[in-house]
Amino acid sequence: MNRARNFLLVIMVATSGLISSAQTVQTLFFFNYTNGESPQAALTLGNDGNFYGTTCYGGSFGFGTVFSMASNGTLTTLVSFTSTNGSYPVTGLTLGNDGNFYGTTASGGSYYASYGGYGTVFKMTTNGTLTTLVSFNYTNGYYPQGALTQGSDGNFYGTTRIGANGNGTIFKVTTNGALTTLVLFNKSNGAAPQGALKLGMDGNFYGTTYSGGTNNAGTVFKMATNGTLTTLVSFSNTNGANPQDALTLGPDGNYYGTTYNGGSSSAGTVFKVTTNGALTTLVSFTYNNGNNPMAALTLGTDGSFYGTTYESSTVFNVTTNGGLTTLVSFNVNGTNGGFPQAALTVGNDGHFYGTTSLTVC
Repeated sequence: MNRARNFLLVIMVATSGLISSAQTVQTLFFFNYTNGESPQAALTLGNDGNFYGTTCYGGSFGFGTVFSMASNGTLTTLVSFTSTNGSYPVTGLTLGNDGNFYGTTASGGSYYASYGGYGTVFKMTTNGTLTTLVSFNYTNGYYPQGALTQGSDGNFYGTTRIGANGNGTIFKVTTNGALTTLVLFNKSNGAAPQGALKLGMDGNFYGTTYSGGTNNAGTVFKMATNGTLTTLVSFSNTNGANPQDALTLGPDGNYYGTTYNGGSSSAGTVFKVTTNGALTTLVSFTYNNGNNPMAALTLGTDGSFYGTTYESSTVFNVTTNGGLTTLVSFNVNGTNGGFPQAALTVGNDGHFYGTTSLTVC
């Protein structure tokens, strides 16, 4: 699935008015490696109205960047990772209650001499001052791929795709960097979590694992703040397989998400799941209407969800009853982007903002 790295861009999707198959895409910025390359994660809207994000590659040292971007496309590189303070961020930023941004890098950190490092948790001020809070050491996790989620206790919760037993972890980290491993996945209850956790209205966290479970096709789980884990769904391929990102809370109190594989055509799905684990497949992609979504869904002000498919390079709208509309088909030759991996972000102007990338980091 890896592709040669190429120029990448940030796009704005205008979805005001009635939903139709003809939507406006405005290119705001092309990365050029010096200022970053290969954005893999969703943008985060800051308190100042600017968007903040990460690129997996590029920057002054080639290990990725953190940037801010105004809604008119003016981009400022805030951080160029150096490997010792982290490298190759594939997750988005989380705006903390203290006004700082928190995030992770997939590798790098204090243990860079060992296999390139195991990843970090960092804090960044809006002017780009970076503080490394945690350097993973493999025994407490390795390769975080999902964004952090701030809990009601003020701490941050996240996942690592790999852990001491090879199946991944869920961890809690304080704002001063004290890390607690809450869950070591054991494959039977899930493996390789890649998405962020979602804090539910009941105080529990909800999330997905890419693999593991009864059929080794991934799971949906619930976790209490003390680390008690409940597997809600084990995907079976026919109802989806291999979810790669977070769940989204719908207006009806149910959770909505995507799977990269599985479904009637093995091209991925959109699903709904209740808090007690009742799963409904809303969409089975057929290649004709898209295939292989990697990103989480974004709830629009109209009560429906917006998402992207990676391999077919589309932006789509899906209603809570499964009505699917393709809004944008990227050219994939670089003129307006291709292979979006990240969820869309709603700006203060009501438009959706997102990134496209021609490579998986």
